[in-house]
Order: sequence, then C-alpha cells, then structure tokens
Amino acid sequence: MTDRQIKSLIKSGTAGRYAIGNGLYFRISKEGTGFWVVRYVIHGKRREITLGRYPELSLADANSETILIRSNVKKNIDPLAERKRADKTIFKTVDDLAQDWLKECEKRLKHPNIPRRVYTNDLAPTIGQLAIEHVNPRDIRAIISKITNSGRPTISNDALMYCKQLFRHGIKLNLLSSNPAEAFNVNDAGGVETSRSRALSFEELQEAFNCFNKYSDQFTRENTLAAALLVTLGVRKGELIAALWKEFDTKSKLWHIPDTRSKTGIGISVPLSDESLEWLFELNIRANGSEYVFPNRRTSKRGHISPDTLNAAIQKLYRENKLSIEHFTVHDLRRTCRSMLASEGVPGNVAERCLNHKLKGVEGIYDRHDYIDERREALQLISTKLAPIINKTAKGFDLKGNNTSFCLPGSSEAN
Repeated sequence: MTDRQIKSLIKSGTAGRYAIGNGLYFRISKEGTGFWVVRYVIHGKRREITLGRYPELSLADANSETILIRSNVKKNIDPLAERKRADKTIFKTVDDLAQDWLKECEKRLKHPNIPRRVYTNDLAPTIGQLAIEHVNPRDIRAIISKITNSGRPTISNDALMYCKQLFRHGIKLNLLSSNPAEAFNVNDAGGVETSRSRALSFEELQEAFNCFNKYSDQFTRENTLAAALLVTLGVRKGELIAALWKEFDTKSKLWHIPDTRSKTGIGISVPLSDESLEWLFELNIRANGSEYVFPNRRTSKRGHISPDTLNAAIQKLYRENKLSIEHFTVHDLRRTCRSMLASEGVPGNVAERCLNHKLKGVEGIYDRHDYIDERREALQLISTKLAPIINKTAKGFDLKGNNTSFCLPGSSEAN
C-alpha cells in the first residue's frame, strides 16, 4: 500500500483495518481518524500496539518502527509491556543520572546539599552534558586534578567519592556496565587527610589581617569582613556566606540562624558584638540592596558568593608569597575563635555553645537561646581585641561605634 492509497482511504472515511505488511495495519475509526497498529505474537499470546496517528506518523516511519518492534519480539522483548513500565524516566546525559541520584541522596543523607553543591560546582561543568556511557576515567582524572590544583584537596576527595557513588547508581539502574571512577583512590585526588587542629595565634591573626588590608585590591574588603565575622562570631562558613539580611535583628543585636541553614539542624541566635554590627553596617552598604549579606557579583542561580571564594582568595595570597604565616584555611578561623575564647577564660560549656556545638548530658536540653548573655559577653571580648587590626583600612566608613543599626532590604526599616 502506498501513501497515496492511505490518503484515499482517509478521504473515503470508511472505518476498518487495512493490512500493510509485516504485521503493520492501518486503521480508520468511525470518526474518520487514521492510525497505525502492529500485531505480533509473543510468549504464545497475540498482542497489538498502537504506534501513532496519521499523518503525524508517516507510512515510512510506521514501517521503520514495525521493523524495530519485530526485532525486539525475536529477542523476547514485549514492546507493549515495555511501554507500560512504571518508571519511564529517560536517562541520556550525566545530568539526568545526577538528578535521580541526588533524589536518593535526599532520602538517606542528613545534608544532601553537600553532594548537590559538589556536583553542581565541580562535576557538572565537565561531564554534565556528556552521554552517560561516554564518560571515561580521563574525564574523572581531569575533574579531580583541576580541584586539587586549585588548592582544595578535601573537595577533590569529596568529588571523587561522589563520582563513584554517582556511577554506581548508574550501574544499579543498568545504564552502564563499569564505573569510570572506580580505579581512582584518594592518592589520585587530594591525598590522605589528617585531622586538623590549626588555630591562629593573635600575632598570626594580626599578620593575616595586615596582609588582607595591604592587598585589598586583590583580597576584597568583603572577604576581610567575612574573615572577621568568622573568627569573632564562631559561625560556620556556609552559615555566614548564605546569610540573609532578614535574619538579623539589630535592635536586640541578634542574628537568628534558622534550623534549615544550621549544620546541626537546630537554629541558634548569635549575639552580635558592637564591632560585628559595625562590620555588618558596612557590608549592608556594600551589598547595594541585595537580600544577601555577601551577594554574588556575577550572574548566577546562587544569590550569594561561592563556598570556595574565601579559601581561593587566601590560597592566592600564599601562591604569590604575600602571606608568610603557616598555611591556614577558612575553617581554621572558627577553630581560632574557640581557642581565643579559652584564652580569655570563657567556660567550656559557654564556648561550645558559641560555636553551636551540641552539649552533652543535661546541658544539651537547652533551646537555641541558651547562655545568650554569657555568649554575648564572651564574643564581645574577642571582637574588642581584634577590632583594631580589622578596622585599619575601612576607608569611608565611621567605625567608632556610632553605626549600630542599618536598614534591612525589604524590611519595614527600609521603607
């Protein structure tokens, strides 16, 4: 039967089934609609599957699909059963596989945002758009080498671990037969990690902030103030860089970190020293109306700066021999806060709560406002001690304790 004959049948409007050949039939409904069906026998049963309507599906295309169906039937693959499968997810690229894997991560991990961040920032740019079966070990090596060379050995190890998990997920779903990351170990990535206990002395902090201020064209004032807040408030880097202005209450001098952004899953109110309020006042001006304290200056789906921004900036100072003290990372600033609290004679339970560590035993039952007055006094001690070296080059800003409030974008204070 030819295409002209098909058109003639449609025009006549005569309902019925017309054999094309090889099990393909053309059917015309009582309403005059034409469509293709294929009849076949599998496992001793006669089956029939609809291919599509005419003319959306041409005679030539219908014949091609029929050949594929007959081929699958010979392999004992029932096309009708395949069509009725519950999971119709299409996996073509690594991004497709990653979305499915990340959904699994959300079910089993306490902090699924970590693998999502590593995939988005470090894996997807290289392999996200590749066909799953086309990813090879050289692609994995390129990823972990790039991260390691950027001075992020821990992230490199994490990226390798997540690559292995991602492609194991693909094997589990029968999307590939081997794992391109399986042969690599931590020695190929960031190396074996040792537990860090680095805390900067006051003299080292002095030298670090002097360096930040001296090379302010390279290490921005925003970076300097971020480092200042990390060491004087004891918060985690992720909590600070994603902070929103609406979380700050300048009247009660508190920063309310919600449970959704706290690593422990429990929100906490952080007392703000007079100096930290001054630094926030400056950051508020620099933010230029953004809802974030540290807005991303580049076009990005993420409204705040990258988690790697501070470490990358510090690493660059080391590479260019501008920073001479023993190497430190952003997380060491939080550890430094704990060390300074101890040196100022702050009781251990208060110091631990300053860092939002869970207390053991009976003390652990207090809510997020526990030891609020004691924490305020403790954090004020180290802020007062560090303020002179941090405020050295705050040009254009009054940093003498006069700016204790600022307007929050979108708040009633801003109107």
